[in-house]
Amino acid sequence: MEMRTLRTFVEVVRQGGFSRAAKTVFVTQSTVSKAVKQLEDELGLQLLDRIGANVKLTAAGEIVYRRALAILAQGDDLKAELEELRGLKGGVLRLGVPLIGSNTLFAHRFAAYRNRYPGIELQLMEHGSKRLEELVLAGELDLAATLLPVGEEFEWQEVWREPIDVLLPAEHPLAASEKLSFRQLKDLPFILYGPGFALNQMILDACRESGFTPKVSAQSSQVDFVIELVATRLGVALLPRMIAEQRPHPLTRRVPVEQPALFWHLALIWRRGGYLSPAAQAWLALAAET
Repeated sequence: MEMRTLRTFVEVVRQGGFSRAAKTVFVTQSTVSKAVKQLEDELGLQLLDRIGANVKLTAAGEIVYRRALAILAQGDDLKAELEELRGLKGGVLRLGVPLIGSNTLFAHRFAAYRNRYPGIELQLMEHGSKRLEELVLAGELDLAATLLPVGEEFEWQEVWREPIDVLLPAEHPLAASEKLSFRQLKDLPFILYGPGFALNQMILDACRESGFTPKVSAQSSQVDFVIELVATRLGVALLPRMIAEQRPHPLTRRVPVEQPALFWHLALIWRRGGYLSPAAQAWLALAAET
């Protein structure tokens, strides 16, 4: 049963005849007659009682006419909703952001996106990089911001690249250094992040590359708490430079770390070959602008 056939049938009823309906839908009268006959054959019932040039609905025709009106209205609503999506006047964007740095990197983007596309609903999730990747692969998020590198199952667009520095207690002898290597940190306890943070693995890999496995004194998913733990001389922590600069603490000192140098390299990711809604594409375009 085709929408076009239903629409033709409805017009025959509305106009009270085949010739008048033909003028409304801009086809020949024979085409209208064939469409109605096709619908009657498909349903196995006569829908119209033809009385000269006029028509009258049969009992079956009454039912089909009522249902056809509802179906056509739903079809029009569907087209309108899809047009809203194409025009970015509606829809949903499901976005995952990291627990570190979102306030700096994404707050102004959220505001710009909301101002530009007020009809799109923004649904946000905050997790560590590994969990965000899982949610993207599961189809629960359209896009997520996570640390590079990522697997081949993702496509990505760069957001930001920032050096990672070491944060030490202000009174520690190494705190006066201009720069440090990981090897110089081998005897110090480390404060790492919570499970699922890709930054943890980067730190552990750098330690192993420098010939040691770090002693972990604490773990936390809260950056401010990590900084306070450093201030209480529980250990050292590694933070993206801009995050450390935004949270100065009188009892800590930030020192650039190298050999190996680490970078907080953030990107927006999505499933390779997956569907990207107009709302998601608009977010990527905005991120590229800013």
